[in-house]
Amino acid sequence: MELETLKQLVVKTLDDMKGQDIKTIDVRGKSAITDMMVIVTGNSNRHVKSLADAVELAVKEAGVQPLGIEGDGQSDWVLLDLNDIILHVMLASTRDYYNLEKLWEVGEGLPQSRPSMPGTPD
Repeated sequence: MELETLKQLVVKTLDDMKGQDIKTIDVRGKSAITDMMVIVTGNSNRHVKSLADAVELAVKEAGVQPLGIEGDGQSDWVLLDLNDIILHVMLASTRDYYNLEKLWEVGEGLPQSRPSMPGTPD
């Protein structure tokens, strides 16, 4: 399945299940393990697990076999590895604490090379 199609399926499923603050981050060139991160907030441990389960079912029905899932029904963070996309489903407090958006967006908008200081080699 194409990355954009998979992303749309994941985001739609999360939205249908009332996931909050859905964020997609393109990490191509920043991560060797995946192309995109999707981060969403659930309002309870049960909701976090339900969001992850719904996405797992939706992608399986679309012919995508998840590589793995971490976290259980009592977790405040469930990770679903879809190979091209890694989904992070978190409680708001956990999401605020780990701030994955900031971690993966570091360097965006910065120039690719810094100008050299006078008197230093390039």
